[in-house]
Amino acid sequence: MIEIHNLYKSFGSQMILNNLNLTVRRGETKAIIGRSGVGKSVLLKNIVGLIKPDSGSIKINGVEVTDLKEKEYNKLRMEIGMVFQGGALFDSMSVGENVAFVLNEFMNLDKKTVLDRVADSLALVGLKDVEQLMPAQLSGGMKKRVSLARVLCMEPQIILYDEPTSEVDPITAAAINHLIIDLRDKLKVTSIVVTHDMNSAYQVADSIAMFYRGQVIADGKPDDIRNSKHPVVQQFITGEAQGPITEDENLIFGHVK
Repeated sequence: MIEIHNLYKSFGSQMILNNLNLTVRRGETKAIIGRSGVGKSVLLKNIVGLIKPDSGSIKINGVEVTDLKEKEYNKLRMEIGMVFQGGALFDSMSVGENVAFVLNEFMNLDKKTVLDRVADSLALVGLKDVEQLMPAQLSGGMKKRVSLARVLCMEPQIILYDEPTSEVDPITAAAINHLIIDLRDKLKVTSIVVTHDMNSAYQVADSIAMFYRGQVIADGKPDDIRNSKHPVVQQFITGEAQGPITEDENLIFGHVK
């Protein structure tokens, strides 16, 4: 579904994605873990076309997207939904207007169809009769669910989640994890979940990739990552501060002498 090869992206002199390679199968939920600044969110923005890579390939359904014109990318974006870390709701719009935004802006649908799809999408994320509420009246967890409902209204093939369980309590985080699993099972969507939350990664993911220095240093099933002997992976998943990671290139690329 998503194939990424030899992807590079830098901002000024800072290299963020450094010859990154990653594959996400159709219907798979891939969690991406790693410390802040290793390129996780930057990758999502490259996939959805919010920023362009310096070089490399991103194929979605076999189509190379890095050289698409904006009009062509807009069509592709209708198949890709992104749930931003803070929800990214419009404060001046009601919940219903937020969820319906993409439908009203980019699809020629009658009012009843839009209202029905808004209600159905909110129901999928466990929210009913909240269309008239304003974002300021919502909890952090509700904002994230409304953001997800807005994505579901588009009936996407791919959903990208940027830190879906950040800044919410453990009970809300568990509910969001269950939502991600339910959507995979019910709608058969392909998903990428960027997270620092290892409990979330273990729960929702079919496979987990760890980024370090702009590259994938480990990629496998949750148990493979949990039992990895790679010191960088172990330090991250256990959260143990054992001093600075060695700069030895053999260690960075996973070939420990």
